[in-house]
Amino acid sequence: MADDRERKGVNNQIKGLGKQAEGKIRNTVGGMAGDSSEQIKGKAEELRGKAQRKIGEFQSDRDRDRNRDDDSRSEP
Repeated sequence: MADDRERKGVNNQIKGLGKQAEGKIRNTVGGMAGDSSEQIKGKAEELRGKAQRKIGEFQSDRDRDRNRDDDSRSEP
């Protein structure tokens, strides 16, 4: 069960990085094309990705701490 939680955190980190990259590309392409609307959409996507990545990091850290606490309780 702990592995599932850790995997969820890692998945959020990966998806967040992907969204960040997509947003950065969209922002850059919008800038090159002179399309400020695309730049704004790209920046928004980049920020959504960063937020998702940070949530994933938090989930992974929280679950790692929970596992450490569980391990310390089971030791004699």
